[in-house]
Amino acid sequence: MAFEEKRAWVFLSVSVVGYLVYLAIVLGRIDGGRADTPYVAVMLWTIGAAIVAAIVLEVVLAATGAKEDGPQKDQRDLEIARFGEQVGQSFVVIGGLAALLLAMVEADHFWIANAIYLAFVLSAVLGSVARLFAYRRGLPW
Repeated sequence: MAFEEKRAWVFLSVSVVGYLVYLAIVLGRIDGGRADTPYVAVMLWTIGAAIVAAIVLEVVLAATGAKEDGPQKDQRDLEIARFGEQVGQSFVVIGGLAALLLAMVEADHFWIANAIYLAFVLSAVLGSVARLFAYRRGLPW
């Protein structure tokens, strides 16, 4: 397995686990209205923890990987990374539009923040899945 493919697995895993932890904590705190649920600190901590976990796991991957499986990228890795980013960016746009619409209808900050966070997570998941698919099946062109 290529180093960049391993990185895609790490990014996918950390994104999903981080969001599930966030959901478990926030949903456990719901008492009455969802808009009154304290979510800001949980969101910031889970995002920060996910970033740190991804960095640590990639360092461990780089340190424990075979020498020929190092962090160097070839042309295929670059094309697959670009393909994954293009696929994942679609959800960033969708999340931005959803947040814009929520702001226009004067929704609570809770919903706007969570729509944006969900869009980032879906972008990371979809981009990682696209990369993994491209590594396993090849690029679609």
